[in-house]
Amino acid sequence: MRRHVPAPPRATWLVAGALASTLALAACGGSTGGPATSDASSTLPSASLDAKADLSKQSLVVDNWKDYMPADLPANFEKAVGPKVTVSYHATNEEIMAKLTAGTDSGIDVAFVSGPFAQALAAQGLLEPIHPDLVPNLSNLYPEASKLTYDIGNVYSVPYSWGTTGLCYRSDLVKTAPTSWNDLLSPAADVKGKTTMLATDRWLMLPAQKLLGYSANTVDPAELDKVKSTLTATKPTLLAYDDTTFYDRLVSGEAVMVEAWDGWCNYGIAKNPKIKFVVPKEGSDLWADTMVILKTSKNKEAAHAFINYVLDAKVQSWVVENILYKVPNKPAMDAVAAKLAESYPNLGITPTELLKGEGLVDLGAGAPLYSKIVTEVTAS
Repeated sequence: MRRHVPAPPRATWLVAGALASTLALAACGGSTGGPATSDASSTLPSASLDAKADLSKQSLVVDNWKDYMPADLPANFEKAVGPKVTVSYHATNEEIMAKLTAGTDSGIDVAFVSGPFAQALAAQGLLEPIHPDLVPNLSNLYPEASKLTYDIGNVYSVPYSWGTTGLCYRSDLVKTAPTSWNDLLSPAADVKGKTTMLATDRWLMLPAQKLLGYSANTVDPAELDKVKSTLTATKPTLLAYDDTTFYDRLVSGEAVMVEAWDGWCNYGIAKNPKIKFVVPKEGSDLWADTMVILKTSKNKEAAHAFINYVLDAKVQSWVVENILYKVPNKPAMDAVAAKLAESYPNLGITPTELLKGEGLVDLGAGAPLYSKIVTEVTAS
């Protein structure tokens, strides 16, 4: 059973990237305000689809992060449903966005992107709305999966995995178990110099935003100034900003407490069960990776069939078992999560508890503010 993905998408989820913010700015008509919202007209189906289409005459190009779905899924889908699937890969959301927004047909039918990027693509009218009649396995999703902030009602996207961010720590090496973001931002003497924070814009900002009582999507300059001050004061106490090796630092004991995505903390727990995960009392985020269908796809019926196949409980439970991420698929979680949660308790976080976290959305023209602050804080 695999316990680690070489480059899971969480580490490259740069929502503050210039490309996404440019898209959102255009969608907002050039506004310098907060998060983008999609034009209602872009959610209208481009054309009715044929539920009786001969899928054996269609083929698919699916673009995903490497190792983020079963290696045999394309072959199994072709055998079970008919269409041949070619898989291409992207390392970051920015990379796939560049493919999809180049102004020409990318040739991609289905893409895996993080939620705010789906929001930006939809705002530009680049996505085919989901036709529920062609995806009966949507019924496998938890009701809470239709309440994701970037796409209420799953109009143009279908969530693939979801989770939150918190503190991952060595229970045997800290005197007091952390309960607050302040335990990271103003660490106790025994912890100082042995903590790490995530380097990616949205997550470096998150602890200070939540501690100060601000939204994780705020673009208010006064609030962001206070976030910057808090982060600047924390920097001397840190071992590092680290998106990829923080759980290895925990395992070795070099670090005793780190900011971490829930699934990634599980990679540390797999090596040392004394590693624990907690969502701070001030709250956290709710992130999601999602599947979208491109409006330029000439194989839209097959694309819907592919998403429907992924939503089969036996297929999507692979994500839980092999990547240790939660999925918004109830029968998939029911099949495997309870047993795994004995070793990885955060897999037992319920959808209701997840929805207490703040959904991350595209920041629109406010995104450069985040990048500027992060650059100034980390370089200071």
